[in-house]
Amino acid sequence: MHDDGRYDDPRVTGSTGDPVSRETDYPSWSPDGPSHGRSVRPPDRAAAAGPDGVGPEPPRVTPDGPRPGNSAGGRATPIRRNASASARFESAVPQQPTPDSVPDSTPESVPVTDTPVPPAGSHGATTAEAAYVSRETPTREEDDPPLAMEAMRAVQILNPSGEVTMPRPERTRVMCVANQKGGVGKTTTTVNLAVALALHGNRVLVVDLDPQGNASTGLNVPHHTGVPDVYDCLINSVPLEEVAQGVEGIPNLWCVPATIDLAGAEIELVSVVARESRLSRAIDAYPGHFDYVFIDCPPSLGLLTVNALVAAQEVLIPIQCEYYALEGLNQLINNINLVRQHLNPKLDVSTILLTMYDRRTRLADAVEQDVRNHFGDKVLQAVIPRNVRVSEAPSYGQSVMTYDPGSRGATSYFEAAQEIAERGVKEPVSRNA
Repeated sequence: MHDDGRYDDPRVTGSTGDPVSRETDYPSWSPDGPSHGRSVRPPDRAAAAGPDGVGPEPPRVTPDGPRPGNSAGGRATPIRRNASASARFESAVPQQPTPDSVPDSTPESVPVTDTPVPPAGSHGATTAEAAYVSRETPTREEDDPPLAMEAMRAVQILNPSGEVTMPRPERTRVMCVANQKGGVGKTTTTVNLAVALALHGNRVLVVDLDPQGNASTGLNVPHHTGVPDVYDCLINSVPLEEVAQGVEGIPNLWCVPATIDLAGAEIELVSVVARESRLSRAIDAYPGHFDYVFIDCPPSLGLLTVNALVAAQEVLIPIQCEYYALEGLNQLINNINLVRQHLNPKLDVSTILLTMYDRRTRLADAVEQDVRNHFGDKVLQAVIPRNVRVSEAPSYGQSVMTYDPGSRGATSYFEAAQEIAERGVKEPVSRNA
């Protein structure tokens, strides 16, 4: 059988229709273009098929499109090509078939929508492009760079204007920061809450009742041997105003330091009359007025902690998000109840603060859920995360609020202080006078 370059060779198919060459791809050729004064339209498959579904074979469309040639009804003139060069070129740059050469069928992979597509350059296309918003377009809150957001937080925490941005209580709130377990953040919580409240217009006094003197170190207050400290107030009945020192750089904050002499106060207080209320009397005799008095307790349940519980009306318990912190909490609550029954009926556990929270562990979430289920609304919504800036600040004699006010630790303590201040306004406490 001889092939003369046409698909519909009458000698092969028996068809007498218009001959279509296999090589009709010269630049001016178009499937719908004029040919010898009439339009050549590829027949529809369904229409071309006979009653029994058998009909002439439709034109085949290759990935490279129809082959170049002559669309005239005569014999096509073959074009000689270099086969190897053509193969290399076609594999490197594939040609897409023209829309008119594709049969009238919709591929299953292309979804059909009823939405009309406006032509390019029309007003509808401009409106659609303007209405489209990328999923990764930053919002107004995320548009600012991280350094700008950190600077904004630092200005908010430092409050350079000195305005009273945190509400001041009507009466003095004496808060005892206690937990018999060591290393849960009692001193860190005392220092940072006091600094946060003082920076925002409250008058705050910190009483360092721990012989280690870490609160005095964090506030950069001298507490070496020979400096008047809280020991003199407890044993020698020295007035508290003679012992309190102003904190440098924070005008509304004072601190009563603790030296190593306080380690012997546990034994010396045993034979003193009214040994449990020595600190309470010293605070009551102070001539000035404070909005907050924070008492930093040692990690024990001795006479120093009992003095702090008798002098306070509120107890703030920092709880580390670990199992050991929960194990000793029951005994601390029992001792607080004993002090309330026999020595200080006004004492109440008002605030629970979760510290050293590590979001990567399930244990931290489990401890948080247990504490919130047991204490309810007494647990602050603010949670203090693990942050290296909080640990670095005492080595520079500062709190994290002034050392790195834009850090996560400073932001968390600021939120906790603001929450404590707002709770004090809603629920006023009685003044210790």
